[in-house]
Amino acid sequence: MDRTITPNTLQTELAGKYLLDVRRADDMKASTEHLAGAHWQDPTQIAEWADTLPKDQEIVLYCVRGGAVSNSVVDTLQAKGLRARFIEGGIEGWKAAGGTVVSK
Repeated sequence: MDRTITPNTLQTELAGKYLLDVRRADDMKASTEHLAGAHWQDPTQIAEWADTLPKDQEIVLYCVRGGAVSNSVVDTLQAKGLRARFIEGGIEGWKAAGGTVVSK
């Protein structure tokens, strides 16, 4: 499975995806927005929540810019057999491509 999904592709394939916000706690607190319907989980606590994610749904996750945090979370989830990808460019890439966000 691919590791990433482009913002433009996600905009046309959003239905049925489990959205996972894995921004670090400080970044999450500093932000005023997120993708509608996204579930936030602290990436430093992944061992505690990874097994609670849906196994029958594709998981699309994001951090701020689609860097180290997204890569490490995708590695962990894919190793557990989950269908997980991250948004290229993170939430900032999503917004730059015209993706909508909502106030949290």
